[in-house]
Amino acid sequence: MTPTLLLAAAAPALPHTDSNGRLLLAVLLAIGAIVLLITKLKLHPFLALVLGSGLLAAIAAVPFDKLLTSFATGFGSTVAGVGLLIGLGAMLGKLLADSGGANTIADTVLARTGRRGLPWAMALIAAVLGLPLFFEVGVVLLVPIVLLVARRGNVPVLRIGIPALAGLSVLHGLVPPHPGPLVAVDALHADLGVTLALGLLIAVPTLIIAGPLFGRVAERWVGPLAAPAAPDGGAAPGTRPAAGGGGAAAAQGGAP
Repeated sequence: MTPTLLLAAAAPALPHTDSNGRLLLAVLLAIGAIVLLITKLKLHPFLALVLGSGLLAAIAAVPFDKLLTSFATGFGSTVAGVGLLIGLGAMLGKLLADSGGANTIADTVLARTGRRGLPWAMALIAAVLGLPLFFEVGVVLLVPIVLLVARRGNVPVLRIGIPALAGLSVLHGLVPPHPGPLVAVDALHADLGVTLALGLLIAVPTLIIAGPLFGRVAERWVGPLAAPAAPDGGAAPGTRPAAGGGGAAAAQGGAP
């Protein structure tokens, strides 16, 4: 038996209230607290999830001593199951950012894509880059690429940014071996192959609808947002100029 199964088997069922209404209220308040802590108080998502879980347990009348034991057991089983994969994924993401591999991928795709195909290209780039990365790492990595592409192609930021966010979100929630779905697969003891197949089946149409197609609708609602000018008049911060004078072309494109 694996360490994950041993830890999961050792975890006893938590006693809690028998009131379905109180349990539903506990879930709603916990979700609201997590959203509030992250969006308004800017608390780190991990700490917000911990506090939200504690609020859920408190409202559901879970004994405090059993709550600590359950938290330690559940956290330990998750780390034992996917901790190595998450650590290696974080290292790969850092190497991808520092080596310029992200810019190479972007330049390769953009060199083969016309202006009308840029939203689809950004969705593809986000999906490729987001596979080994956590969502927030992928966002930080893609922001300079999105601004550079919008500036070079003279395309509104929303038309490029929405597909990029959609690519990251779909990978983050549906497709292993992204760390998020892997945690869910480990916790629910699901079949990895079936999860991958069903995840791709749902992810592809979701990415198309929520990415390039919705980007055009959002652009009409909000209006065209131009990319801010780069400090040096060329490439966006954190990116390198494209081969063949791409930085100069971007500077000329931004000139009146």
